[in-house]
Amino acid sequence: MFNNSISIPVTEEQPDEFSGRMRSRPRRKRRKSEFRGKSELAKQICKQITRWWPVLVFLSALLLLVFEASKIGWRSTLSDSEVKVREKKPNVVVSSVNKSEGNLNRLDAPRCLKLLPAEELQHLDFPLNKDLSDSIKKVIYLSESNTPYNKDSQQDLGTTRFNLFTGYQTFNQREQSFKVNETVSVHCGFYSENGGFTIADEDKSYMQTCQSVVSTCAFGGGDNLYQPIGMSDTSLQKVCYVAFWDDITLATQEKQGHVFNKDRFIGKWRIVIVKNLPFRDQRLNGKIPKMLAHRLFPNARYSIWVDSKSQFRRDPLGVFEALLWRSKSVLAISEHGARSSVYDEAKAVVKKNKATPEEVEVQITQYHHDGLPEDKRFNGKKALNEASVIVREHTPVTNLFMCLWFNEVVRFTSRDQLSFPYVLWRLKAPKNIHMFPVCTRKDLVNSMGHIRKAKPLG
Repeated sequence: MFNNSISIPVTEEQPDEFSGRMRSRPRRKRRKSEFRGKSELAKQICKQITRWWPVLVFLSALLLLVFEASKIGWRSTLSDSEVKVREKKPNVVVSSVNKSEGNLNRLDAPRCLKLLPAEELQHLDFPLNKDLSDSIKKVIYLSESNTPYNKDSQQDLGTTRFNLFTGYQTFNQREQSFKVNETVSVHCGFYSENGGFTIADEDKSYMQTCQSVVSTCAFGGGDNLYQPIGMSDTSLQKVCYVAFWDDITLATQEKQGHVFNKDRFIGKWRIVIVKNLPFRDQRLNGKIPKMLAHRLFPNARYSIWVDSKSQFRRDPLGVFEALLWRSKSVLAISEHGARSSVYDEAKAVVKKNKATPEEVEVQITQYHHDGLPEDKRFNGKKALNEASVIVREHTPVTNLFMCLWFNEVVRFTSRDQLSFPYVLWRLKAPKNIHMFPVCTRKDLVNSMGHIRKAKPLG
């Protein structure tokens, strides 16, 4: 019924469609030829670059040289103008100092240091003297009167830095000093009246009145003096602030207009001028007030050491309460921020050129021979320390500890963080040491960094 067929018209124009498609092919060939032309051009450019590359390199170097020379000329012009400004204003501080003093007088709330409220700090007082239950009752400091120096009898001194100030401690005497007895004899500086570190009688009299002290030092014209902040009126009455200077630092500070008054004070600090420093290495001279506060302040019960690169910014009595009395500790010092192993620290000291590889090798070899563990920890905390702030009670145990630590620094390197864990491990007597975290140390001080390099003694 239905026609299912479909008619497809066939015309004579159909061949033309195919012919049209055929004619499109030559155009494609022309596009390929254009591409080939571009390729040939690129090849020619590469060929020219390959041929003339030495000339191009020379021209680039010449342009760079001209640019650098113009920068140098600009810098020299700027430096000349800076010199003229400084000649007009001799008391202007160098810009690097201004940057480093950005933290100066910053008294923000502590994050990790738990101090008592301000009203309680005003009524804080030293605790009553308690009976010593320590195994060490008395420390006798050796001097030339009881151990005269006989060069023929001294064996294996280990270093030439021992002198009339330190006494000539032999290796055998070093070993004996770590043995714990009720009465202990030890080298602890001030070995001879001719040893140096001479202090005027007026200053000695003042230092003998101190029941507690915050101390710092700057030898060789080193860092500036930063006034302590954050203390209560009670602390100002009960705590001495003493800064040790030598003649070089005195002259440097006077040029900057920092002159003490007739009572030898600059602000809160009592300035003590030290003559005849015993070591050429100023870092080693700085270890004397840092480690031997019990020798310098014979009547003080407590002390806080603050490196010259820092500004102390907390109430001293509050710090004693928070870090010593509350935890029933006799020594408080900061953990190291980066490492816990003495041996890793030794590698870092050498890498940063803080000491020579030879002297560090001698020290670490001795410690390894004695059996010091790779990763020594004290009560679950790092034994490796950062000693820019030291808070302590002057007991026979801590006095002996500081003497032994000082002797290790004299015998080996001035990098005291290498010897602290060793003395802690060898002595075994101090059980109540507070190793506080880095954030607590940052709460204690504003760190400015070192302003200038100390000049060594000639």
